[in-house]
Amino acid sequence: LIHAATMVTAGVFMIARCSPLFEYSPTALIVITFAGSLTSFLAATTGILQNDLKRVIAYSTCSQLGYMIFACGISEYSVGVFHLMNHAFFKASLFLSAGSVIHAMSDEQDMRKMGGLASSFPLTYAIMLIGSFSLIGFPFLTGFYSKDVILELAYTKYTISGNFAFWLGSVSVLFTSYYSFRLLFWTFLVPTNSFGRDIVRCHDAPIPMAIPLILLAL
Repeated sequence: LIHAATMVTAGVFMIARCSPLFEYSPTALIVITFAGSLTSFLAATTGILQNDLKRVIAYSTCSQLGYMIFACGISEYSVGVFHLMNHAFFKASLFLSAGSVIHAMSDEQDMRKMGGLASSFPLTYAIMLIGSFSLIGFPFLTGFYSKDVILELAYTKYTISGNFAFWLGSVSVLFTSYYSFRLLFWTFLVPTNSFGRDIVRCHDAPIPMAIPLILLAL
């Protein structure tokens, strides 16, 4: 939660707090918009190449930070901070779900050495499914109400930087959908590929771990 909500998002909060200064410099806003959209795109492209469970989620955090940054660049600071808050909740659920899986798999983080865990981890799988859908921006989940609004506002700015951010952000959504599905597929859905690892004794999150997962999913 600290990683998803405070440490890496401090820069977004700083830009929002300094918004009166940035509004006096259109050039600075353009630079912020381009930097944010490129961050979103490049981090998403890197995320699709990762096999480490935590690395995929970490690069998705970097990609979502890009959305927050270019939302500030198009002078929509409140929407950027709104996405920051939404992101803190669904990303914390993803990190905690990943931690539950890694803990049960004896600290194994390579998705290629997992598989077939949906039956052993029904609660964790459900929580990670909800978090992934919210990350993608699935309708009526938290990510939909902030991420899609950012793209809509970027498109309706009718500026070069706004259009640039919109198109890179839209492509990043496709990449986000791909690596989110890949994470769920390799970890939970494919036949077990644990290379002799005994997963019969693996169990779902115990009650102390399950309570925060359920609260974050709500």
